Amino acid sequence: MTGAVLITGCSSGYGEAAAKLFALRGWNVIATMRNPDHGRKLTDLKNILVVRLDVQDRDSIDKAITQAIRHFGRIDAVVNNAGYGLFSPFEPSSRDAIQKQFDVNVFGAMDVIRSILPHFRTNRSGTIINISSGAGVFGAPMASIYCASKFALEGFSESLAYELADLGIAVKLIEPGGAPGTGFMTRSKAETGGLPIPDDYNVFMAHAAQIYGAFATNSDSDAIKRVAEAIFAAATDGTGQLRYMPNDDIRALLTARRESSEQEFIALMRGFFLPRPSSNA
Repeated sequence: MTGAVLITGCSSGYGEAAAKLFALRGWNVIATMRNPDHGRKLTDLKNILVVRLDVQDRDSIDKAITQAIRHFGRIDAVVNNAGYGLFSPFEPSSRDAIQKQFDVNVFGAMDVIRSILPHFRTNRSGTIINISSGAGVFGAPMASIYCASKFALEGFSESLAYELADLGIAVKLIEPGGAPGTGFMTRSKAETGGLPIPDDYNVFMAHAAQIYGAFATNSDSDAIKRVAEAIFAAATDGTGQLRYMPNDDIRALLTARRESSEQEFIALMRGFFLPRPSSNA
C-alpha cells in the first residue's frame, strides 16, 4: 500500500524520521513545519513536499492541506506529530504557558483533523495518527500540564475513532517513551526555563531529576526509528488497532498502568518519585 501522508512537526525527531521512512517506501509525503527552511534536508527526496504549517495558525493548516491536495491529488493519512512538553511543578506554570501547551498538543491536532475531515469523508477513507506519549497513560510529576494535554489527546482520539469508523476513517495513537535526539527536550527547556519555582519544591525536584536522568540514560537508543516504524505500521496495517507502543523503555509502566490494580500502580509510582526520608532525620 502507498499513498500520500501529511506529517506535522517534520523539522526534527519523529516527524523527520517518519517523513523519510514513508518516502523511501514509495509514499508521497507532505512534510510540514513552522519554518520550511529547516526542512532542506528532506527536499533531496523527490516525493517529499516541504510546506509551512504552524499548528497554532489555523490559516496555515488550511493552506497546507489545500496545497498538498493540489500537488499530489489526495491525502490518505495525517500524522499529528507536532508537540512539546511543559516540565515544571504546576504552581509556577502561568495560565498563558498552560494555554500554549494545549494549543499545540491538543487544539493544534484537533484543527488539523477538522481541516482534513471533509477530504477524508469525500473519499470514504483516511487514517489519522496522533502522537501521544506514555504521559498520556499515566501521570508523572513535574509534567502535570504535559500529561494533561496528552490525556486529553488520548480521550479525544479514542472517542473520535468510534465516531469516524462508519465513514471508513481510522484513528490511531502512538505512545512513545523517551525522546532522545528528537529536539523535544530542547524546546521544552526553552519554554519552561526561568520559572519562579518556590524553594519548597527543591528536595522533590532534585530527587525527580535523578529519576528522570537515570531514565534518559537507559532509554531506547533506537527510539526514533522504532516510533517511525510504528507510525508507518499504523498507516498501512489495515487493522482496527487503536494504540501502538513502540518503545520497550516504558512498556513495563504502560502495562502496569493498564493491568495492575489502582493501589499497586500508585504504590509503584510513589516508590519511584517520592523522596525517601533521610536516615539522619
